[in-house]
Amino acid sequence: MNFEIKLHKNDLPDDLELGNLIAVDGEFMGLNVKRDPLCLIQISTGNNDAHIIQLDRKSYNAPNLKKLLTNNNVMKIFHYGRADLAHIKYYLKIKVTNILDTKIASKLARSYSDNHSLKTLIKEFKNIDVSKQFQSSDFGGELSPAQLKYCANDVIFLHDIHKKLEEILIRENRYNLYSSCLKFLETRVELDLASFKDDIWSH
Repeated sequence: MNFEIKLHKNDLPDDLELGNLIAVDGEFMGLNVKRDPLCLIQISTGNNDAHIIQLDRKSYNAPNLKKLLTNNNVMKIFHYGRADLAHIKYYLKIKVTNILDTKIASKLARSYSDNHSLKTLIKEFKNIDVSKQFQSSDFGGELSPAQLKYCANDVIFLHDIHKKLEEILIRENRYNLYSSCLKFLETRVELDLASFKDDIWSH
């Protein structure tokens, strides 16, 4: 399968139209939000394309990207958006709106499995075995073709995966629960940024 991968420096082009349903993912230097900077944002329209934005980490000046992520008319599909949204809010200083999340959807829909990784979902729903070799690699410098392909894999399949998970959620009468979890996601991100990592509902 051939993908169209485009690398953009600092921001999205002014004249780029990506539609009203996009897949979004971020790459960081680690999982500690305040220590490990946001390096990349990748976006796909679901048409075998990936737009990878290599951010200017001195200013994070990306008006076109910020406008897209805050557009209430555009739905954004994440996989484990909790980490991406925390980094985006901390570094881009914006609140992403209209969010879907394949990891949350998978945990509610696929109660027959205890593995909800993106690699597992791509294998189950697309029958493609993607490599996660570059999951832990340096995204802060020049990007290799293999890193760009890895970044593309993180968004290109999300449209189809979310559609399949949505079908299961509706069939099993769990979609309303999924919607409620999405509403809580913003609060979960705020708790992370406030350093509350534990489950506050536990005894």
